[in-house]
Amino acid sequence: MKKQLDPLVQLAREAVESYVGQGKTLKPKELSPEMRERAGVFVSLKKHGELRGCIGTFEPTRSNVAEEIVANAISSATRDPRFLPVSPSELSELEYSVDVLTRPEPIDSIERLDHKKYGVIVECGYRRGLLLPDLEGVDSVEEQIRICRLKAGIAPDEPVRLYRFQVKRHR
Repeated sequence: MKKQLDPLVQLAREAVESYVGQGKTLKPKELSPEMRERAGVFVSLKKHGELRGCIGTFEPTRSNVAEEIVANAISSATRDPRFLPVSPSELSELEYSVDVLTRPEPIDSIERLDHKKYGVIVECGYRRGLLLPDLEGVDSVEEQIRICRLKAGIAPDEPVRLYRFQVKRHR
């Protein structure tokens, strides 16, 4: 018997299956209270335990979490520059997770970070790198910041502003 999926994960799955399978953008209908809120959302796709796509927004860009999930799920499946677009034959092999972010808060020291508890945003001018918390293979705050700098093209010696946020992870 299939276990009941978390409603946010189910919405991400339906959005990807509708778009990749039929070329249709899902319009969310019944919204839970959490789906009606506004927040940044990341949708991650894995295939056989390996990352297959991850796209998100660290602040809300749409009218509610449900619309963020639909847009970011489709982008994760079709627009992540690290991967080819998901094909219809892969749909049954995908696992989804949805992270709903708290508003990023500026911090003045890396001592205020915890790689398990907080995601981090590293900013230098218009360049910005983000990493979600509690990721496999990321074992320190320093590693989190190093990856963010790489993603944003910020050199190790350039001064940066740091922000932290928390996520509610749905699987």
